[in-house]
Amino acid sequence: MDTIKPVIVIDSCTDLPYDYIQKHNIPVVHLTYLFKGKNYTDDFFQSVDCKTFYNEVRSGEMPTTSQVNAEDYIKVFRPFLEERRPVIYLSFSSALSGSYNSSVLAKNTLLEEYPDADITLIDTKAASLGSGLIACHAIKMLEAGASKDVLIEWVENNKLKVAHWFTVDDLNHLKRGGRISGAAAFLGTMLNIKPVLHVDNEGRLIPVSKVKGRKKSIRALFEKLQETIVSPEDQTIFISHGDAPQDAQYLADLIKEEYQIQDIVINHVGPVIGAHSGPGTLALFFLAERR
Repeated sequence: MDTIKPVIVIDSCTDLPYDYIQKHNIPVVHLTYLFKGKNYTDDFFQSVDCKTFYNEVRSGEMPTTSQVNAEDYIKVFRPFLEERRPVIYLSFSSALSGSYNSSVLAKNTLLEEYPDADITLIDTKAASLGSGLIACHAIKMLEAGASKDVLIEWVENNKLKVAHWFTVDDLNHLKRGGRISGAAAFLGTMLNIKPVLHVDNEGRLIPVSKVKGRKKSIRALFEKLQETIVSPEDQTIFISHGDAPQDAQYLADLIKEEYQIQDIVINHVGPVIGAHSGPGTLALFFLAERR
């Protein structure tokens, strides 16, 4: 057992509820976004509330995002290194952001200053509440007294079992991000086509199928859960949404009608991911046989 308690650091793309982060005193590396000509910290919708953000995007405002620089990681990691505490950083997927690479630069810089520092960087290959689900499990284990090695082993063994299933309401945001062509976005919008996407083992957002209509796309997420979920009675299911609380609740109700689960956590898709996925995004996360 480690004699000094490790610390788990997350980034703001976990999209975890703000009150959970406060309650468990979790150190966060914050990404930033440019919104209406002003730079904001992704602070879990404390500076700009969720409704305002997504309503502005619906009106045509296009936020842009940037990765965290190495200096931001250094500021978060350093106080724990001075206490000689092992740091475990659970990173947003490196296939979707350059932030993980910045954390590597930060670690290398800090090791010059603190040669004995114990810093573990884990690319979760996960996004939004997918990385949030991983973090919640790790934090629960940490608070129960798990050692650094046990925590790292659990995350590495289970991160590719966290299923991510998404749908979006507006194809034009996927077009902006280069996920689909302009022609596909135009035709899909005309025909009311909704994509079903997932995050694969490399941490990339991949279109899997298309269905006609919003209700069918939500049901498609539920059907993906039916196909691969393991031990639902032991699970907390996570749902994130881009200002679509009724749709999130509809999906939660579908799950509750069929499964005796421990809990369902519903939270917003934060501004950094929401800048790319848009209003009406709905995402489902759970532990599965595979992604």
